Amino acid sequence: MLKQFLFIGVCACVLAGCTDGSTGQAQAKEMPGAAEQRGDGLPYEISDSEVWDVPDPVSQRGYQVFVALPPSYRTQPERRYPVIYATDADYAFPLLKQIGRRLNVEGPKIEEFILIGLSYAKEEGGMESRRRDYTPTENGPAGSPKEALHGQGKAYQTYVRDQVLPFVAQRYRTDEKRGILLGHSYGSLLGMQILLSEPGLFDGYILGSPSFWYDRHYMINQARAYTTSHDDLPARVYMYVGEYEETRPGDARFSQSANMVTDTKNMDQILRSRQYRSLHLQTEVLNDEDHVSVAPRGFTLGLKYLLPVIAGPRQ
Repeated sequence: MLKQFLFIGVCACVLAGCTDGSTGQAQAKEMPGAAEQRGDGLPYEISDSEVWDVPDPVSQRGYQVFVALPPSYRTQPERRYPVIYATDADYAFPLLKQIGRRLNVEGPKIEEFILIGLSYAKEEGGMESRRRDYTPTENGPAGSPKEALHGQGKAYQTYVRDQVLPFVAQRYRTDEKRGILLGHSYGSLLGMQILLSEPGLFDGYILGSPSFWYDRHYMINQARAYTTSHDDLPARVYMYVGEYEETRPGDARFSQSANMVTDTKNMDQILRSRQYRSLHLQTEVLNDEDHVSVAPRGFTLGLKYLLPVIAGPRQ
């Protein structure tokens, strides 16, 4: 069982890059047989979840994967499932587990999926781990601590490919052709790096509030380079960004110091410019949302875009 306190406010701050640059009747319908929690001050447990140690033999860092299996997993032993791999697991894993459940409360809206949360390195804070593992270059943002390490996104990508994906495939009934990577902020920076360098590693990508400002728009430049040298981009991509993630002097709602809406729209235009036959892309600016509020809504829309319950063959 996954044992942890869910300090959502703190986790949301980590996602944002802080410190670095209903009725009772409805509830009864939603939660039949809800897990009973242990008392006496013991930690809250996320029911129906597992935790496995999957270290990185190259860096010698300890990492874990958090696992949540879909409701039908044990009753349909021949069935295989799409898999969502979520960065920033401390925040994203419990949220995605419940979003996936709630979307199907009143009938199936999305396909059931296996959820995999990618943890931060053991004995490290979230910011320390994510700014190293999710960024593409050593040039961290101004104001970063002198000891801050950035730019090992390629090494982490290798770890995910060579350690995490095989571990999950060997232990669970996964549909190997339907892996989805979900990331927010720095996590989506990592996702775009994988999309542009190894697009076939995942079938789908949910990329939220992307930090394309990083290192003088390094990833946007990588996308331009990709379009000049590749004839196709085989992937399904959902990008989202909050309306207020933009610099607008004089308007207190717009508190960002980077033009993330503009950057996301620019990336969308670049990826569409070659009219790639195998690229299915949707980008949305979500109204009345900022960097720390937008993720739950973006996750929900991303799941509905990439895993809709539809009649006939999947697009």
